[in-house]
Amino acid sequence: MGYTRGVVWAGVAAVALAGTAGCGAETAKRTAEAVGHADAIMAALGRATDRTDALGSAEVKMTTAMKGGAPIAMEGTYSWGDGFAYDVEMDTKAAKMETLTHSPTIHTLLVDGAYYYDTEPQSSGPLKGKEWMKVDGSAVFGEKGAQALTGSSGAGSPAASMRGLKYASDVKNLGKETVDGKSATHYWAVIDKNHMGKAKDALASEDDTLFNSATGGADTITMDVWVGAKDLPVRLKEVIGAMTVTMDFEKFGATAHVKAPPAAQVGDVTDLMKKAVAQQQ
Repeated sequence: MGYTRGVVWAGVAAVALAGTAGCGAETAKRTAEAVGHADAIMAALGRATDRTDALGSAEVKMTTAMKGGAPIAMEGTYSWGDGFAYDVEMDTKAAKMETLTHSPTIHTLLVDGAYYYDTEPQSSGPLKGKEWMKVDGSAVFGEKGAQALTGSSGAGSPAASMRGLKYASDVKNLGKETVDGKSATHYWAVIDKNHMGKAKDALASEDDTLFNSATGGADTITMDVWVGAKDLPVRLKEVIGAMTVTMDFEKFGATAHVKAPPAAQVGDVTDLMKKAVAQQQ
């Protein structure tokens, strides 16, 4: 580079310019390919979301795990065609319901924003002689939160989780995998805090205490979804801070309508629950 003759400098400049142009062209090509690849992934996730939404219900195995705690398993029918509802069996011990039933699982319903637990009749109190314990969602999440989780948008449903994918800020296709014996394409996505939607509203109090305790104050959701035949999800996993939710889909549509138990068999403990929650705050 010590040469000073003009022809040498001209040669160096030409090589440098060619190299710069070549790198620029290659960068532009890679960028275009990346954008096209991301668009293809978003299109595939959009199809899966639309299909899930349209079918309105599914048989689902769901596990919710908090860091350092025992996972809670639920299995049964989830419906989101007309508000979010479910009819599931839940692990009794993990749900801390051992004092209300000796069964290893507890039959649990969510209908019109109220939770029903198939408990053993108690000798006194609101559950005396009753087969079911009722707790309105507002007792735990407040009026706004309960509406967000179980209202017409069904923010707590598997379909709502799928809908969140359209707001993903980063997506990847991780290739073909076998899940539950089914061939599926594994996609990975990240959703930022500005697009967490009504899930955050449902858990948010004035000081966000409930949301922060449930999620560890996370500002992103990481989602893995395995999409199989007919553009339908086989498995969906969400990681929100300290909380991990995994759903395995067994069957879509044609599931039984979820109904509340007969009123005469229900003992309502909503007011007691509200008082207990108020005392903890």
